[in-house]
Amino acid sequence: MTETKNDETSGLQSLSARERRERIVQLAGEMGVANVAAIARQFNVTPSTVRRDLALLSSSGRLARTYGGAIATVGKLESTLAVRSREAYEQKAAIASWAVGQIGQGDSVLLDAGSTCALVARSLPADSALTVTTPSLVALNHVHAREDLEVFCLGGRLRATSDSFIGPLTESTLERMSFDIAFLGADSVLPTGEVVEADLEQTRLKELMARRARKVYVLVHASKLGTRTYKYSARFDNREWTIVTDWTADPEVLSQFDLEGINVEVVPAP
Repeated sequence: MTETKNDETSGLQSLSARERRERIVQLAGEMGVANVAAIARQFNVTPSTVRRDLALLSSSGRLARTYGGAIATVGKLESTLAVRSREAYEQKAAIASWAVGQIGQGDSVLLDAGSTCALVARSLPADSALTVTTPSLVALNHVHAREDLEVFCLGGRLRATSDSFIGPLTESTLERMSFDIAFLGADSVLPTGEVVEADLEQTRLKELMARRARKVYVLVHASKLGTRTYKYSARFDNREWTIVTDWTADPEVLSQFDLEGINVEVVPAP
């Protein structure tokens, strides 16, 4: 048994860079998450070598970078909103609280679908004469009975995974409206300025939302930074926008956004 294990280890160490990367993709698919330190030990290479491998695999869409490692993207299924609402709840709540603090009296507010935007809807200040527009059923559930708000729903085709409306009808309504401030969600955000989504129609809706608002904030907890979770992405070209994330963000990842001139607001721990 020991000789077999030693032979296997020796074989891993003799792999070419291309073969090693293929094995890393395989490991990520088998384990769900590939850890930098564990990969380095297994292949007897330095952590910096592994990070370069992961960067190449991420840029080609084979893996998505996470803090300390990577996850497989091939065959990756989108989580339901109910599942996502339980992930990183403390960080999302802090981001939502910060977001609410940016809203002024009488503002027209656009709320995207997603668990963090739903927390913003739940926390909107009272008696602030806000107009709230959203395609999200969850956000609507938080605001529909409030007499101090004027509420609009962006109807269209219901996308069950995100409990929100998308499609031509949603876009047609949106194109006739404008907003003081928009809070958008995302499956991930890249230093290239891409806002990644699981669905192609979502990317067009994101771009339309960004064009219709004076101020645009993309609310994402730290694990969504610098990763390509899916193959579709939106771009907010020729306009200023800000990523809002949390205190657990990796400084190395944040520096990549800074180098590209993308605004990032880091919300401190509560």
